[in-house]
Amino acid sequence: MSFTEYIKPKYLSDLHRVMAEYEARVTVIAGGTNLIPEMRNGEKSPELLIDISDMAELSFIRENNGSIAIGAATTIAEMAASPVLLDNSPMLASAAKQLGNPLTRNRATVGGNLANASPCADTAPPLLALDASVEILSPGGKTRQVPLSKFFHGYKFTDLVKGEILTGITFPKPHDSTKGSHTKIGLRNAASICVASIAVALDMDGKTCRKARVAAGSVAPIPIRARRVEKLLEGKEINAALLEECMAVVKEEISPISDIRGSLEYRSYVTAMILKRNIKRALKQEI
Repeated sequence: MSFTEYIKPKYLSDLHRVMAEYEARVTVIAGGTNLIPEMRNGEKSPELLIDISDMAELSFIRENNGSIAIGAATTIAEMAASPVLLDNSPMLASAAKQLGNPLTRNRATVGGNLANASPCADTAPPLLALDASVEILSPGGKTRQVPLSKFFHGYKFTDLVKGEILTGITFPKPHDSTKGSHTKIGLRNAASICVASIAVALDMDGKTCRKARVAAGSVAPIPIRARRVEKLLEGKEINAALLEECMAVVKEEISPISDIRGSLEYRSYVTAMILKRNIKRALKQEI
C-alpha cells in the first residue's frame, strides 16, 4: 500500500472541520472490510483516510417519533443483536446476522455496506423494503436526505459526490399490520457472498395487501426494488395464482449475470422461488 494520511476524529464537530479543510481528498473508513483489501491489492490509493469508527455520534440504533434511526458507524454485529431492530424490523436484524462471519460483522458497518454500493450488499434489500432513507453530510456541514431507492446509481456508484459521507439511515417504524421476511441464498453458510436475496414488507388489511415493498440483491448491477411485483400485489388478496404471476414478473424485472457463484439461469430461478417463499413466510399461512 502507498503512504496515506490518517485522521481519526472523535466528535461530529471535528468531522465537519476536517471535511471542510480537506474536502475532495477525503476517503471515509469505519470497519475497512472492503477498503483495506482494495488498498492492499492496489485497487485504491486514498490520499487521506478519515476513520469514523470511534464516533459515538454515528454509532447508535434508536426509535424516535415513529422512526428507526441507525448511525452509519454502527457495526453489523450491533444490528444483528439490537432489541430495537429485533422488535421492529426483525428481517433487517436477520440480514445483518447472515453477513459474513463474526469477525467481519464486528468490524463492518452499515454505512460502509451501503456506500460500497455492491449489488450483493446484505443490508440493502431489507432497508429498501423498509422504505429507508440515507443521511448525507457535505464538507460544508449541511445534510441531505436521499431515499435509499435513489441512492444507488450503478455498480459501485452512488449519490455521494466527492467529499460527502453517509452518516445515517432512517426508516418509518413498520405498522403492526406490516409483515416482513428476508432470504439470502449463498454458496455456503460461513462468510458467504450473496448469490440472490429477496426482502418483502407487506402491509395487510386482512387477506388484502394494502402496500407492498419488494427488494432484491445480487440480481442486477445495484440492489433494486421490484416495483412491478409491488404493484401486482397491492390492492389484491394474495393467493396461489397471484404468487405464480409475481414469480414470472420478478424474472422480467431483474437482470442477473453468470459468474463463479451462479449462472444467470440459476439466479433467475432462485429469485422467483425465494420471492414466493418470503411472501408465504411473511403472511404465515398456506397459499
